[in-house]
Amino acid sequence: MENFSPSACIELKQGTHIAKVVLMPGDPLRAKYIAEHYLENPVLFNDVRNMLGYTGTYKGTEVSVMGHGMGVPSAVIYIYELFNFFGVEAVIRLGSAGGLQDEVNVRDVVIAMSASTNSSCATSYDIPGVVAPTADYGLLRQAVRAAEELGVKADVGSIYTTDYFYHPEKEVNRKAREMGLLAVEMETAGIYLTAMACHKKALSILTISDHVFSGESLNAEERQDSFHEMMLIALETAVRSGI
Repeated sequence: MENFSPSACIELKQGTHIAKVVLMPGDPLRAKYIAEHYLENPVLFNDVRNMLGYTGTYKGTEVSVMGHGMGVPSAVIYIYELFNFFGVEAVIRLGSAGGLQDEVNVRDVVIAMSASTNSSCATSYDIPGVVAPTADYGLLRQAVRAAEELGVKADVGSIYTTDYFYHPEKEVNRKAREMGLLAVEMETAGIYLTAMACHKKALSILTISDHVFSGESLNAEERQDSFHEMMLIALETAVRSGI
């Protein structure tokens, strides 16, 4: 028998709970992989719509991991509910991105300070102008320190979140590049805005899996190696967050 949940998307299994910090890849099977390979004693807490979520420990600190799906709308649903229905204080997105700048290479880790976007989510908050989707500085600082200590090359700066995987405007990536944006992906701006509105914390840590302009991309084995570096940064950030 399962516990009652106010959510239509997350239903805690009997006797389970969610940690205060949740690591969130897009793919629920990647969440399963993280739980099985990085966490001690992981316990499945959710499998509604196969959006798998687990809670375990890393270096004695309780951490949860759960998928958020593809695109801003899917990610925002899960993150809003985690913040408002389940007592989560911080989420760390783990994902892949396309590099835009020459100095951002495949295999690099990008830590997103902020996220420009073409998503309408940025116009949904009732203030003049447009809110700037921004990471929590405490999490960002810990992630940068962790990367330095692990010897991982991490590029820190602004990225671009798009609602289009296949954008009808062919020049959009060039324009984002000209604005100095480091990489392009599909969720971070919505995650940051949701965290800001809920007075919670969020950070996006990304692996560059391909470069939009050079055409270079990682094979399956190389992606796994780079993913491991990103995961270690995220786990160390969760442990050091003090949440």
